[in-house]
Amino acid sequence: MFEPVIAPSASLLGLLQRGRGDGQLHALAADRTEAIAALQECVTRDPRADWQVENRSLYYARLYMELEAPLGGIEDHLHDPEDLLDDDEGRTGLALSVLGHLAAYGRRDALLMLREYAATGTNWAWALDELALRDDDRGLLLLGTAVLDRFAPGPEGDAELREVIRGAYEPRPWRLWAAYHPRVAAASEQSPFDVWQRQLNRSGATPGWSTADVLVWADQGDLGGLTAGAFTRPPDRPESARGSDGDPSGPDAGDRRAAAAARCLAAVVRPEDRPAVLEAAGGGLPGARRAALRYLVDQQDPAAAVLIEAAAADVDDRIVRTALELLGRMRGPEALAHARRWADPATGGADSALGEAAVQLLADAGEACDAPLVVDGLRRWVSVRGVSGTGLGSLVDGAGRLAAAGAVPVLRHIYGEAASSELRGRAARALAVTDVHFPEGPAVECLWDCEEATRELAARHVATTGDARVLERLRRLAADPAEEAEVHAAVRGRLTAARERGR
Repeated sequence: MFEPVIAPSASLLGLLQRGRGDGQLHALAADRTEAIAALQECVTRDPRADWQVENRSLYYARLYMELEAPLGGIEDHLHDPEDLLDDDEGRTGLALSVLGHLAAYGRRDALLMLREYAATGTNWAWALDELALRDDDRGLLLLGTAVLDRFAPGPEGDAELREVIRGAYEPRPWRLWAAYHPRVAAASEQSPFDVWQRQLNRSGATPGWSTADVLVWADQGDLGGLTAGAFTRPPDRPESARGSDGDPSGPDAGDRRAAAAARCLAAVVRPEDRPAVLEAAGGGLPGARRAALRYLVDQQDPAAAVLIEAAAADVDDRIVRTALELLGRMRGPEALAHARRWADPATGGADSALGEAAVQLLADAGEACDAPLVVDGLRRWVSVRGVSGTGLGSLVDGAGRLAAAGAVPVLRHIYGEAASSELRGRAARALAVTDVHFPEGPAVECLWDCEEATRELAARHVATTGDARVLERLRRLAADPAEEAEVHAAVRGRLTAARERGR
């Protein structure tokens, strides 16, 4: 899959790639041919770094409707010879989602295009999911034979069919086909038993029931038969309807094993075992050390902060990575006191990895007095890394949570330049509580944003007087059946309030 190349934020293409509200407004005012070309570029070359957390399909579909744009570019993209060679669903997923929205808006050509691709295309399952939401029973029934022909007769084909049915995002087509195709009916009945059997057969090496046994196990080999799904996912990891548990032998397998060992320690460690855990956390083997550090942080042990500081300066990258991750999970007055010392340029190393992690902790859990440190960390991040990186969103959220008015200039910069619409939405939320000019400024543009949460935020905060476009946009959002319920609720509340003021 190609890496998206994002145009400058001041260009029409750059605005549309980012999904900004100004992108739609500029496209409608630009030369129609130029606007359609930019729109087609976005739909056929997905500009998102992570399609699982960024929305674009409804945004682009609305613009197709506004411009009355033809779909020839999407059709050429779907039927390009590359479709036979590249089975990455990200290549065609955005185009198929746009077609789905267009079909819901009544574009017959989009519906026919989805049917054809579901019958012949590589990413047919995605197209089928779109049709499941928009097509009628007759259209879906006509597709049944073409889809079933993809699965070879015999045990292997039947197993593949069961896997596809089990993983279908929208089961409606399969339920329809089961009434007419015995093979689908049999696969649908067998699929739940496959899951049950795998759960019963799950096996793998497990530690003995003592602190010493768990610490030794933390450094033993790979994960054996355990999968990532056997362990608890981090709370901020997005789930995908089409995702998987990942490869248990991947580069983070050691981290997952250490996390599992830490949970085992929580069950077996006795008060007299604490010295052994402290020894392992201070200088044990890598797996045992990471597990012991996790355990001590989870238990809010008073020795955890000193051990984390030492681990962050270790020569082993695995230990350093674990220490910085665990620092973000620490809570309580003592942890915040250490974080302030590490984040303050006068007493720590604000530009060090430990200092940056400490600023992240203050952004997540700090108090009002920590706002200047968070703002300084936010400015430093943008000046060094630009408007990107996995830690930037936490700093943006922290500036908003702490109502740090000093962050407004850098938050505006992030809002305008971020290629990620998810990050831009976080910047908008922070501006809503820090920037007194948000209601008549960014909030107006946000009404056209690609992210539903950002549109909802705008509907709740935008000034309904002074800009004639606002009330008209609110009315259009209220009347759009494709809009999300939360946005509808916010929009209708503002419209009601505006009518009451006008009486």
